[in-house]
Amino acid sequence: MLLKEGEDGVKIYRLQPVQILALGFAAVILIGALLLKLPISSADGNATPFLDCLFTATSAVCVTGLVTLDTGTHWSLFGQVIILLLIQIGGLGFMTFATMFAIILGRKISLKERLIMQEAYNAFNIQGIVKLAIYVMGITFSIEGLGAILLSTQFIPQYGWKRGIYYGIFHSVSAFCNAGFDLIGGFRSLTPYTENVVINLTVMSLIVIGGLGFGVVTEIINNRNFKKLSLHSKVVIFATTILIVTGAVAFFILEYNNPKTLGALSFKGKILSSLFASITPRTAGFNTINLPDMTTASKFLTIILMFIGASPGSTGGGIKTTTATLILMIVLAVIKGREDTEIFERRIPKELVYRAVGITFISFMLVIFVTMVLSITQQGEFMEFMYEATSAFGTVGLSLGLTTRLDAIGKLIIIFTMYSGRVGPLTLALAFARKQLMASKAIKYPEDKILVG
Repeated sequence: MLLKEGEDGVKIYRLQPVQILALGFAAVILIGALLLKLPISSADGNATPFLDCLFTATSAVCVTGLVTLDTGTHWSLFGQVIILLLIQIGGLGFMTFATMFAIILGRKISLKERLIMQEAYNAFNIQGIVKLAIYVMGITFSIEGLGAILLSTQFIPQYGWKRGIYYGIFHSVSAFCNAGFDLIGGFRSLTPYTENVVINLTVMSLIVIGGLGFGVVTEIINNRNFKKLSLHSKVVIFATTILIVTGAVAFFILEYNNPKTLGALSFKGKILSSLFASITPRTAGFNTINLPDMTTASKFLTIILMFIGASPGSTGGGIKTTTATLILMIVLAVIKGREDTEIFERRIPKELVYRAVGITFISFMLVIFVTMVLSITQQGEFMEFMYEATSAFGTVGLSLGLTTRLDAIGKLIIIFTMYSGRVGPLTLALAFARKQLMASKAIKYPEDKILVG
């Protein structure tokens, strides 16, 4: 709740779940930035400029991966662990950890807290939401643990036992949470491992599982029959599969003869890199080939994939696979002259149709606005600005090199965009304009027509 002094004395304003969620993420970011500001957080023992700390903390909590300072060389072990914790909190949501501590302390979860968790998980109702949170924690740590073991087998021969295991844990968490932070150094991401089958397949699997959404993963584990899955899970699995396959084929064709990307690789390397380039924009931020060297068509395809992003209730961002699918179905319904929007022989409620259109429009306008502001305030090319804006909004973390060249204004713009992308532009609008929106619901005007198209 908030206190505000008015003419009639002190008034108490109770925050809505969506507002608590938005403010909660902001609080975690600020705490993270203050911890990174400590001299012990940097490798050289000197305090890092606060704006860079705020940028890094926002990128970690919003599981983006855009960085102004190299994670592997600038930050000390303490700083890297802080970043890792911020990634984990950002990926699972601070309410998941709050729930875990409440259960450990034997405290009951209130109705208000359950409503906040429902908002955080994009769940249909609050029934079984606490059980879901516990289940999510178990699944997450199990998958991340398995990923860490597989990655460690590749890092240990190169870095030794301690560093190899640490690298395995860090990159496993970063991949599952779709964060894209790496410790390789030199802003290289995973380019030294372009043809390493184990690292590629492990990281890709972690990204996909983390991007499906906790509800979908839970449903798949409990019910492996596709026909018996909920409509939501069917749409997520179908859309994810289509995007991965079509994206990989497109990258394979577009980059096959490019000597700076796939051209110099073996056939195995071409397949792995094409799949990785298709998966990572939704919305992980790792890369195994040099992004600025890709063709213009491939960069534009990456922008589209980054804008779509992962699925609802996941660790990823973007407008989400279900929203993109619904928009496509709306267009098909208009073309066919149908009044209802249908998916897998089911009608979609009008309010969800409106929400999908609203999310897509607001998100598109946000990306355009950020692109325009970056083009005015920063030095670079238009493709770099749109790529950076979409990457920040989709909480992806891929960059053509603009991030490290940003000035103070540019950093603040990207910080705002990453935060908006993680919380959700529509959620952000609802959080701080709820009173006005609720008041307007009571008014119903006469119907009339305008010409369209």
